Amino acid sequence: MNQGLMLKLENLIQLHCAYRQLHSLSYRKIHRTQWKPLQSSTYPMRPVQLHPQLWQTDTFISVVLSQYRLLATKEGKRPGKQKLPPIKPKIERQEVEIQQRMTVEDLARAMDKDIDHVYEALLLTGVDLDSLEPDSILEEVWIKEVVKKSGMKYKWAKLKQEKVRENKDAARRPPADTALLTPRPPVVTILGHVDHGKTTLLDSLRKTQVAAMEAGGITQHIGAFLVHLPSGEKVTFLDTPGHAAFSAMRARGTHVTDIVILVVAAEDGVMKQTIESIQHAKNAKVPIILAINKCDKPEADPERVKKELLAHDVVCEVYGGDVQAVHMSALKGENLMALAEATVALAEVLELKADSTGLVEGTIIESRTDQGRGPVTTAIIQRGTLRKGCILVAGKSWAKVRLMFDENGKTVDEATPSMPVEIVGWKEVPSAGAEILEVESEQRAREVFAWRNYAEQQEKIKQDMEVIEAKQKEHKDAYRKERESLANLTWRQRKAALYKTNKHLIAMRSKERAESDRNVLPVIVKGDVDGSTEAILNILDSYNADDECELDVIHFGVGDVSENDINLAETFKGVIYGFGVNANKSIQQLAAKKGIKIKLHNIIYHLIEDLKDELSSKLSPSVVEHIIGEASVLATFCVTIGKSKVPVAGCRVQKGQLDRKMKFKLIRNRDVIWKGFLTSLKYHKDACPDNKNWHGLWPQFG
Repeated sequence: MNQGLMLKLENLIQLHCAYRQLHSLSYRKIHRTQWKPLQSSTYPMRPVQLHPQLWQTDTFISVVLSQYRLLATKEGKRPGKQKLPPIKPKIERQEVEIQQRMTVEDLARAMDKDIDHVYEALLLTGVDLDSLEPDSILEEVWIKEVVKKSGMKYKWAKLKQEKVRENKDAARRPPADTALLTPRPPVVTILGHVDHGKTTLLDSLRKTQVAAMEAGGITQHIGAFLVHLPSGEKVTFLDTPGHAAFSAMRARGTHVTDIVILVVAAEDGVMKQTIESIQHAKNAKVPIILAINKCDKPEADPERVKKELLAHDVVCEVYGGDVQAVHMSALKGENLMALAEATVALAEVLELKADSTGLVEGTIIESRTDQGRGPVTTAIIQRGTLRKGCILVAGKSWAKVRLMFDENGKTVDEATPSMPVEIVGWKEVPSAGAEILEVESEQRAREVFAWRNYAEQQEKIKQDMEVIEAKQKEHKDAYRKERESLANLTWRQRKAALYKTNKHLIAMRSKERAESDRNVLPVIVKGDVDGSTEAILNILDSYNADDECELDVIHFGVGDVSENDINLAETFKGVIYGFGVNANKSIQQLAAKKGIKIKLHNIIYHLIEDLKDELSSKLSPSVVEHIIGEASVLATFCVTIGKSKVPVAGCRVQKGQLDRKMKFKLIRNRDVIWKGFLTSLKYHKDACPDNKNWHGLWPQFG
């Protein structure tokens, strides 16, 4: 049917409705019989019941239209109506990219949440939240658990292929052609036990008074000197410390040396540092010349020294070995020339040569900070010729050589192989023992510097990961063990057991617990040269009583005590130890104002003793009981004092004496059942009539 027919039908229905309304009005007055509408043959309709109220036009139209739709469905063909499913709102779940070894901070950033959200998600899991820090690495299972509890989905992040960084490090040159090699002076290291005369021997060789300038009469740094012998030969001597703290310095001295002169006192014989020096020489595969010193003393016994050395594989020529032995007295200058000739002869046998052309190679013997010249290093040149303006790299520092000095402080223009020289121009203080290499330009030096810093960071990351993995494994094993012990319990019993175990941790905040449990002595170490600082740190590394008092080195460096050291010590409440350095008046006043201790020493074993005393002062006092008297209780009873009854014991003194001012313990069957002070102590001579030899004491317990 078309639209026009529809309009006609609606008009007809409206007209019919008007007719019905008029008919209903007349129905009230005349007839009360039921009226049945006529049904059209074309448009069949249902019979309608008349009601007293008026018919609603809209209702009637809807009924008729429904009949019309029914008719149209039966007579005409209508396209089928598709039934659509109900539309439900779709909630998109956020996807989070996860990866292995994510920290708490990384996971929070990936989820676009704060760190506390991650902590809350891990609250009812087996993770130890007290030990969890923002940079702590989470296991894969806990990462997924946090994402799920947050109503999110996880997906693995694509692995990024990092570019392999090109190695920009500097390296030594290949061995030089033998035609380019020229003779060089030998480098001789003097080793031996402390106070056996090493520095005095060198002092006599070069006619100086080095020993008189050493604090405490002992050498505490490596001294490098070029000595001109009367025969015209040149020999570079290295004087190393003999004290036990400077083992690393002695090892460094043998690393760059050609010959070792082992000094042994004739009256003392082989000592601890003597054996250590022999071991250093053997590790470096360096020949030894034995100098038996102090032979002028009445108690000297050189033959005993040679026999003692046989036990350490040092065989002198007298016993069929190849070690030259010289009997001498460094203090009186006896047989010095014989020792010098033995050194020169051995150097000739070794045929020592070096390449004095090309890029410079060398080794740093010692480094320090000079107040006027900045970082200064003492080095031995091993290859090439060092001149002003050369670009050097050593460790993680580099330099453009500005000035060079010899051992007497005189300026030199160049340094050839085997020559000791002080170099000025370093950007930072390099470590003693570092290898010196010359590079072509400052740009190349910066590349080497950047690469070495990068390599050190990668190595540190690798070590940190190993520590983290070990810690995670330890925590995982502890957690598994704890869960196994609770496996047979119900969940209520398990919760109660966990609460009882961790009750003391819940009661205390983490910061308060850390402050109360740890007994720490923070220290700052400042040394005059890098080698001294290294020696002190090596001694501190041997400290193994962290369970009683932890020794924490918060900073170390080379140079005088500065304001930054004071501020750092104030932050950590530490103590500053200085070796061979100074603290000016303003620094001392600032330290006194802030209550910071500055302890300066020139002798290393004095510094160590002072540090021991400081550690001892941090220890909690130990309670020691001294028993001054013992008594046995024979009878107990109560006495009435006022309105209260007080327990009293009748005792017999067995040993010593009892003093009311002292503390008492009451022991029964080896168990202490009471401890405290007495209210009164009375002596009764006739306390027990049955035993005339017994004297009674009546302690009244408080």
